[in-house]
This record gives sequence, structure tokens and C-alpha cells, in this order.
Amino acid sequence: MGIYTRPVLEINLNNMVDNYLRLQKIIAPAKPSAVVKDDAYGLGADVVAKALFDKADCRDFWVAHAVEGVKIADFVSGANIYVLQGIGEDSLELFKKYRFIPVISSPEMLDFWLNHKISGIKPVIHVETGLNRLGFRTEDLDKLSDECKNDFSLVMSHLACADEKDHFMNSHQLENFKFIRHKYFPHLPACLSASDGAFLGPDFCCDMVRLGAAMYGINTAPYRPNQMKNIITLKAPVLQVKYLPKGEFVGYSATYRAGTDKKIAIVSAGYGDGLPRSLSNVGKVFFNIGKSMAEARIIGRVSMDNIICDVSSIDNLKVGDFGFFVCDDYTLDDIARDAGTISYEILSRIGKNPRFERKIIK
Repeated sequence: MGIYTRPVLEINLNNMVDNYLRLQKIIAPAKPSAVVKDDAYGLGADVVAKALFDKADCRDFWVAHAVEGVKIADFVSGANIYVLQGIGEDSLELFKKYRFIPVISSPEMLDFWLNHKISGIKPVIHVETGLNRLGFRTEDLDKLSDECKNDFSLVMSHLACADEKDHFMNSHQLENFKFIRHKYFPHLPACLSASDGAFLGPDFCCDMVRLGAAMYGINTAPYRPNQMKNIITLKAPVLQVKYLPKGEFVGYSATYRAGTDKKIAIVSAGYGDGLPRSLSNVGKVFFNIGKSMAEARIIGRVSMDNIICDVSSIDNLKVGDFGFFVCDDYTLDDIARDAGTISYEILSRIGKNPRFERKIIK
């Protein structure tokens, strides 16, 4: 009998590269680029960027902060590394050393850039089209000189509701972006969409698309079946299988009481591993017993290191078998739905957890 105690995170880089190449065809003739911020959503920006650089010929990468760019710089030599949060006193030296391209999102940041220009680097200008987060408004753009406007290499914005195909905000933002491009930056290449916008049609793809969540297997177009391959498997070993008599309670705060005699399994993962506590009494665990995955419901509270699930209907389950929290049969989108959150948050939370045994498939 094998005894295992650590949860395991498997990352399939081959599937990720396939997703990127499929998205490249969907957005053509727009240029693809890869979002590897937040350590590639927790999966490891260095290994992700290297795989895309080597196997998919990706030459444009987006990070949130310059310090994130440092992690991938040696693996994507000669590629463009764009920094979404821009440039400031805390990152200026990194921009000088690594030749990162800042995204300028406010008049104040533009003033800083103009006072600390780095020769040979042309920044990106971020314009506001309706999300009302970062970006220049038209009244700010009116104040820019022609010389200043010509100093940018790309104009970008960000869609608020692209995961809802028929949302009025999509056409609203597209029209705003077209107006701004025509009036202020008629000769600049443009980038409006991230992964979700890639499925809205060629008008939204412009010259470049920032590919992130869809590349990582998330369905960013939930109004249609997911066209992307799952790239992660999250599993954890069973530490104990035991009998639970009718009437007994399970877990902290005694939120579950057995209505009949049950067989339960205690699985070695919990909220300390990034599994949302909101999965308590509603989430699922899958066991690869026989020819297909068998579903078991989480019962009681998810605790820091363990979850308990009802395996009464699963025969031959034993200590050392693995329960799957994310797999081809139960994807990031599925677990996010059951947890009442979004796939992006699930991926980011579990991806960065240091307790997993990581296995890279490449």
C-alpha cells in the first residue's frame, strides 16, 4: 500500500502551447501576445514564457510589474516585455537594465516618463474606453502634443464585459476605441482585447491580442463550449477511509450531519492549498476508480489541510488513492462555479501555493 501525503499540481505545457496556437488562428491576422503576470497566473512565469518562446515563437509578453519581467527576461531574450502597471521610481532602474516597455496609463506617469526617458524605448499608451480603471480620458489626450503622441509604440485599452458576447458595453467600448485611435493615434498599432475579446470577432482583435486566461485553459467565452484544452491537474492523496454512523457530525462547526450511515474519505488538501472554503458542503472530489471518474461530494467545512468527502457509492477506494480537484472531467471553470468565484482566482490561488509537489509536462 502506497502512502502519500502531499497534494500534486501537474502543469501540461504542451496543452498550453496548443491553446496559444489555436488562439493565434482565431485572432489572425492580429498578432498574439502572452500574459504571464502574477507568475503566469501562479503556474511559473519562467517555465511558461520559455515554452511559449521556444515552441510557439511568441515574442511579446505582458507582466504587471517590472520585477515580474526580471523573472522571464533570461528565457525570452530579444522579446518585448510590456509592463502593465507602468513605470515609477521603484522600477526605473529595472527598465533601464532590461529594456522593458512601460504602459503609460495616467498624465502623472507620462510626466515621470518624459523626465526619465530611456533612449530607444517607445512606451504603450493606455486609454480609457469605459472600464473606468486605468487609462487616459479624451480630455487628457487633448493636451498631448503631436510630438508626444508620436513617441508611443502602441495604443491599448481593456474591455469590461467581453465574456458576455451581447453585452452593450462591448460595442460601446469598441466605438470609443475607434474614435480615440482615429482622432489621436491614427498611425499606431492597437490592442483592445484580452482572451475574452478574442472570440468577439476581428474588429475587437485589432493589431494585437493579449492572450492570458484562455491560454491557461479557462473558458473566457462561457456562452459557448470551451475550445481550449485543460492544462492543469490538481490532486491530493486519501489519508484515511472510514465509517461514519448515522447522526454523527463532520468537520469544524458541525455543519454536516449524516442522515444515513456513510463511508467517508479524508483527503490531504484544504484552504491552505488554495481550495476555497466556500466549497464546504457543496464542492466535489473525483476519484479515478475503474473506467471513469467517480464523483464524491465534499461534506463539512473545508479545513486548512484536509477536506472530507462522502465516498459511500465508491467501491475499492483505499488510502493512498488520489482525489482530483481539477482535471479534464472537473475543470477550473467547474470548481469556480461550485465555489461561487471565477476561474482566474482559483488558478492564481492554487498555482502559487508552495506546498504542492509540482510536475511539469513538456
